[in-house]
Amino acid sequence: MTEMQVLQRSTEKVVDKMMVLKSNGQKEKYPISLIDINCWEWPQGVGLYGLYKYYRLTGDEKTLQYLFNWYDERLREGVPEKNVNTTSPMLTLTYLYEINPQPQYLAMIEQWANWMMEEKGLIRTGDGCFQHMITGDPNQDEILIDTLFMAVLFLVRAGKLLNRPQYIEEAQFQILTHIQYLWNKDVGLFYHGYNFKNRNNYGKIMWGRGNCWYTIVVTELLAENHFPAAVERVLLNVYTNQVQALKRCADEKTGLWHTVLDDKDSYLEMSASAAFLAGIMAGVRKGILEESEWRPLVEKGVKNILSYIDADGAVQMVSYGTPIGMDAEFYKNIPCCPMTYGQALMILMLQEAMNDFWH
Repeated sequence: MTEMQVLQRSTEKVVDKMMVLKSNGQKEKYPISLIDINCWEWPQGVGLYGLYKYYRLTGDEKTLQYLFNWYDERLREGVPEKNVNTTSPMLTLTYLYEINPQPQYLAMIEQWANWMMEEKGLIRTGDGCFQHMITGDPNQDEILIDTLFMAVLFLVRAGKLLNRPQYIEEAQFQILTHIQYLWNKDVGLFYHGYNFKNRNNYGKIMWGRGNCWYTIVVTELLAENHFPAAVERVLLNVYTNQVQALKRCADEKTGLWHTVLDDKDSYLEMSASAAFLAGIMAGVRKGILEESEWRPLVEKGVKNILSYIDADGAVQMVSYGTPIGMDAEFYKNIPCCPMTYGQALMILMLQEAMNDFWH
C-alpha cells in the first residue's frame, strides 16, 4: 500500500473501533464510564468530535448518521448533571445543529450555554475561573488545563450560534486566566492544575495529555477566527513556546511523548502524542511554524505512532482518566487501555497527516 492508503486504512479502523468501544471488564472508578462510547461524559465528547472531523474529511454519511443517532438516543435517555466534563459532548452538537437544525438541539445548546454563564451555574473559583467541577466532585478551588477543551470550545461555538458575543468574550477571559495560572513560563509547558485555596500547582507536574488540550484548542480556535488580533497573538505566543518545549522533550527514537513530559522514565502515551502531532502539523500547514524545522519530527512521529494501532483499530498505550497527582510516580501508575479520546485524537492526527500539504 502507498503511504496515503496506509493512513486511510488506519483511520477507518480507528473510527470503526471507536463506534463500538466498550469497557470489556476494565474496572472503572468514576460514576459514568469513561470507556463505553454510549455514555455522556468527557471522553465520549472528545470521541464524538473526532468522528465529526472524520465526517468533514470524508463526507461519510454512515458516520454522520451514527452521530445523529448517538445524540438522539442520549437525549431520550436523559442527560446527566451539568459540569465541566459533561459539557464536552455539547461541542459536536453545535456542528450537527448547523447540518440539521433540529429545535431540540438548539434548545439544549442555549440551555447549556446559559447555565455556564449564570451566577449559580458553572462554579467560579479564584479570579472568576471555571472551577473544574466533574460528575460527583466539585473539585473545590481547582482549575485544570483540560477545561479549555471540555467546556470553553463549546462556549465559543454557542456564542457564535446564538449571536451572543458576551459568551465569546467569557471564553477569551477563561483561556487567558487559565494560561496565567497554569503555564510554566520557565519551561514553556503547562502544569496539570492550580488550587486557589493552597495557592499552588500541586506537584508541578507537566503532564502530557493535559498539555495536549492547549495545543489542540489553539489550532481549533484559530480556525474559528473569533478572537481579536491581540488575543490571538497571546495565544500563538504561548503555542509557539509550548511546541518548542515539546520538541526538546520528544523521545529521540520515536518522535513521541512521555506521559510526564520531562520524565523519560515514564511511558510513552499515545493520546497526548497524537494530539501534539496534530497540533504541530496544523501549525506548520497554517504557516505558524517553519516547515523545514518541524517536518523531520512530524515524519518520525507519524511513522512510529501507527504501530500503536492494533489490527482491530484499538489505540494502545492511552492512559485512563487522570486526576491531579502530586508526583511523577502517580502518573506513571495510571493504567493504559483503549479510550474514546485516544481514538479521537488519533483520528485528528491521521486527518492532518493525510492533508495534501504533507505529500
